[in-house]
Amino acid sequence: MASVTATAKADLPGAPEPEETPWRPWFRFGGSRLGAFILALNLLSLLILFGGALALNEWRQGLIEARQESLTVQAELLGNVLGELGISRGVPTPELDVGEAAKWLRDNFVPAGQRVRLYDINGLPVIDSYEVTENIPGRILPPARPAGAPVPADLIKKIDRDAEHKRLVEAEVAAEVERALAGEPQTTVRRNESGDRVVSVSIPIRHVRQVLGVLTLEAGNVDEILDDQRRALVPFALVALAVNLSASLLLHLFVARPIRRLSAAADQVKLQRARAISLPDLEERKDEIGDLARSLESMTDTLSTRMDAIERFAADVSHEIKNPLTSIRSALETLPLVKTDAQREKLTNLLQQDVRRLDRLITDISNASRLDAELSRDRPRAIDLNRLLGDIVGVYETTMRPGEVPVRLERPPHGLKVVGRDGPLGQVFRNLIDNARSFSPEGGEVRVVLEEVEGDLPIRIRVEDQGPGIPPENLETVFERFYTSRPKGAAFGSNSGLGLSIVRQIVEAHGGRVTATNRADAAEGGAGARFEIVLPATPPAGRRS
Repeated sequence: MASVTATAKADLPGAPEPEETPWRPWFRFGGSRLGAFILALNLLSLLILFGGALALNEWRQGLIEARQESLTVQAELLGNVLGELGISRGVPTPELDVGEAAKWLRDNFVPAGQRVRLYDINGLPVIDSYEVTENIPGRILPPARPAGAPVPADLIKKIDRDAEHKRLVEAEVAAEVERALAGEPQTTVRRNESGDRVVSVSIPIRHVRQVLGVLTLEAGNVDEILDDQRRALVPFALVALAVNLSASLLLHLFVARPIRRLSAAADQVKLQRARAISLPDLEERKDEIGDLARSLESMTDTLSTRMDAIERFAADVSHEIKNPLTSIRSALETLPLVKTDAQREKLTNLLQQDVRRLDRLITDISNASRLDAELSRDRPRAIDLNRLLGDIVGVYETTMRPGEVPVRLERPPHGLKVVGRDGPLGQVFRNLIDNARSFSPEGGEVRVVLEEVEGDLPIRIRVEDQGPGIPPENLETVFERFYTSRPKGAAFGSNSGLGLSIVRQIVEAHGGRVTATNRADAAEGGAGARFEIVLPATPPAGRRS
């Protein structure tokens, strides 16, 4: 089996937090390296796409503003020149000389991609650069139709739409010129007759302060530049798409597929009755998938161990129950054959003894089988062992009958606390005390000692008796289920052999250890058995438990 991750370890009271490999803080998001990796990839793709879109929008707005500013400067320059050169002489009121203005525009100013129109004081068009030069943009006309051929309906609709659009454009231009005749320069972005976006600037032509007309200057290559920029955005979109695809692929390879493998392994455990999950390549990973794989393996390994324990427990229970049942059956079969009352009374006593033994077995087996559920149900809390042991020993003192072995408690003046469950821990101490009293001779004494020692498990409890002790070869065997070794004269069947097994199970569930030794110190009252329990203490304030 691979090593078990810290997340799969038993949740022992007072156990320290599992140590993790240190990572740089910026690499983790919410404590998850895998989450930070996924988040970074998705944010990167979105930032690339949004950054490109924002850059294009800002550049488009800057382009329009720059064109408007450039056209405004050009229009003001042309307006000043026309205001000086294109004026009719010899009239009382200054007027625009249309011929001179047209000649000057044709010879000096017809830049490519721009259109110049001149309007008189009444807003009527007098000059159009498309009419005084050969630089007239347009589209290639379709081939001529044969004479007398009917005009297609869709062509008629198109002509009507073009005429309506041209009328709307002329209305917009007329409104723009009218506002400029009022003396205020106008800058707009609109569509021309061909449907292209144009930047238009209308400047009033003045002679001194007299408005002589309006000069309209248009630049119609804005859409071409914007199309170029849209095409420039394509690489951003492709890079963002590639990053997203890579992220999806990585998520599939490093998250989806491993989870599917874990799911398939779990189904295999269910369907094929396998005992554990083992995926070494996933367990070596250092992210959450590796933690999950190790946790699942630890969980299934624990379940497998528990199943083996249940099987052994069931076999032991069956064996132990069959013994008194066999004795009862034999006695019942023999009872009709006895001849005397003395023999009948002997068989009856044997039957009663076996019934009591069977009742004790069933009670202890029931308690042992419920122990795991009780340990998982109760919430651990800080327990003062001074008070708990004092209460338990006090009960023995108040209920002790003449001739029974007394129990003496030795404890420090200050309290010693442990994180655990008072019910199961009380059962541990009662089992050990009862076991020690059953082995103690008449006039003996059971001593319970609570003390604090150095080490990882600083709390130690010793339960000592003055009995015959434990054979050296059985110092570990006594903790096995259904093991009994009673002194001569003890009532047969009064012990089930589960008491010390339950003690070890409860102590280990609390993160401690229990051992059995023999003492042979005359100063301590002669020979006898000693059971020693060590437990972790309650962590100091400020430390996580």
